[in-house]
Amino acid sequence: MNRRDIIDGLKGGAVIALSTTPFAVLFGAVAVDNGLSIVEAGLMSATIYAGASQLVGIELFGQQVAPWLIVLSIFAVNFRHVLYSAAIARHIRGYSFWQKAVAFFFLIDPQFAESIRRAETGKPVSFAWYMAFGLIIYVSWLLFSVLGAWFGSMLGDPKVWAIDVLLPIYFLGLVIGFRRKPGFYPVVAASMVGSMAGFHLVGSPWHVSIGAICGVAVAALLPLPQKPDQSAEVTH
Repeated sequence: MNRRDIIDGLKGGAVIALSTTPFAVLFGAVAVDNGLSIVEAGLMSATIYAGASQLVGIELFGQQVAPWLIVLSIFAVNFRHVLYSAAIARHIRGYSFWQKAVAFFFLIDPQFAESIRRAETGKPVSFAWYMAFGLIIYVSWLLFSVLGAWFGSMLGDPKVWAIDVLLPIYFLGLVIGFRRKPGFYPVVAASMVGSMAGFHLVGSPWHVSIGAICGVAVAALLPLPQKPDQSAEVTH
């Protein structure tokens, strides 16, 4: 086991864990406000471990929506993880079956983003690094979800504290981190237009998947970026 990878994973994961703390507290507070107990809120964070989907599910629970619709809505929000797993698969080919199963459980947005960045800089996405990075975020999420549920009644309406806007800002930061990749702007533009159209024509949370599909479609139509040596051959 590579000690350097573990240290790098813990350092990187600690930064993400700190930034996700407000979301975890928000989820715990919203969960209790919608009728869940502290134990149930903690259990949901421990087993589902998907911040945006947990918030969507909690809001639907509070509205007495049919269970099948809640499941479909959460699937719509989490559809992007299917794309994540396909994109990251080539970087974790050396993992065993059980290591992959565990890795995909921890495959949240920052885990995917940092894994891709690490691979693109030539560093191996080792299982030691992956788990060190993922576990510190997971433990922090679980801990602060429970604390949010415990002290939720003291927070009152999250909108008063502007906590509800932190999640979209956080996701925007992740997206901007890929701004130098080829095709970034047309893909983001297509996702934005598709998501906005989906929100107005179909409704939430399906606009998340619609935006993702539009972005994937545009990315598939764009020409593949040429390698430096290929560019040189063309010019000569």
